[in-house]
Amino acid sequence: MVPRIGTNAARGAARAGVQWSRTDEAMWKVRAMTATPAETTTVTPAEETAQHTSAPADAWAGFRGGLWRDAIAVRDFVQSNYAPYEGDASFLAGPTERTTKVWNKLLAMFPEEIARGVHDVDVSTPSRIDAFAPGWIDPDLDLIVGLQTDAPLKRAIMPNGGWRMVESALDAYGYEADPAVREIYTKFRKTHNDGVFDAYTPEIRACRSSGIITGLPDAYGRGRIIGDYRRVALYGVDRLIVAKRADKSALEVEWPSAEVIQEREEVAEQIRALEELKAMALSYGHDISGPARTGREAVQWLYFAYLAAVKEQNGAAMSIGRIDAFLDIYLQRDIERGLLTETEAQELIDDFVIKLRIVRFLRTPEYNEGFSGDPTWVTWSMAGLGETGAPWSPAPPSAPSTPSTTSAPHPSPT
Repeated sequence: MVPRIGTNAARGAARAGVQWSRTDEAMWKVRAMTATPAETTTVTPAEETAQHTSAPADAWAGFRGGLWRDAIAVRDFVQSNYAPYEGDASFLAGPTERTTKVWNKLLAMFPEEIARGVHDVDVSTPSRIDAFAPGWIDPDLDLIVGLQTDAPLKRAIMPNGGWRMVESALDAYGYEADPAVREIYTKFRKTHNDGVFDAYTPEIRACRSSGIITGLPDAYGRGRIIGDYRRVALYGVDRLIVAKRADKSALEVEWPSAEVIQEREEVAEQIRALEELKAMALSYGHDISGPARTGREAVQWLYFAYLAAVKEQNGAAMSIGRIDAFLDIYLQRDIERGLLTETEAQELIDDFVIKLRIVRFLRTPEYNEGFSGDPTWVTWSMAGLGETGAPWSPAPPSAPSTPSTTSAPHPSPT
């Protein structure tokens, strides 16, 4: 039997960056002891990371060090670098003329969307991270770029979750499904919905069909999804890929149980998704292989990561998490360097929030009616107290701590 090293909990901790080097070093030692002479190497996973990622000295200049420099540990970065703020909002400025122009373009589009239920739908392109050509609200005015499809307010289909929901929504809004896509997802591609119904017992199926039990994960299989999108900004995609490859390598010494085989497949999918994320960002003219070097890049890199998530998943709530203190660290550094003003920092956040405000999913009218409209939960956690009792609100310039108080749009409904 192949010897096991660590437990599932240890592997999870390694992926979170808590004991990354300890787990990988153990994996490396086992491989070194069992390798043939031709396979033996003196390069550890930690050294491999250094070899395959460029030194981010310029990107991290001015930041206080800690565990985060050697492991994927975003919380440690924030704790080491943010400054609490206990003042008021008097430092905030009003919306700029550019922000108002961008928002007014969308305001002119909302009435048609409200009247028809959707503004537009691409019926032929199943959504994925890199499925669509780049899109802008206004290519000359957008500061933070990226849309779910190739045009603002245009919705994508996500048939991997279930074809019936896609076709029902298209029918409700007067669209005809693409015959080729229908054939693929009814004959050749098993969907999430198909898998759930295959797993139902007759009793569960009867309860579900009669309405005695509702909310089961068939027609709508995903709940609240919260990702740490800050990692892309802090480390760049290439560093994250190296870490994921180390995760996959660690599984090579595990006994190939069903659980381990599934985990290896999922990590491989994650690596491919990160490559697609790079390709999507590059289509907008941004190379996110390395860490963000400025406040604007930090906002953009983080948004690209979130955008990839909402291109790929139709979650009931696609939460963006706690990002205010993280972004403020970058913006504060740029202001201290004279690269950014307070007004410009707030303008970046306003543009970012406008993009969050137009995240859209194709759902049936019945679903929307259950939530008083066309819901999208882009939940942004802010303020509060940390474990030490210090306030989480960052110090000025803290445009992220009060997103869009200077302009009309804001993440909705929370």
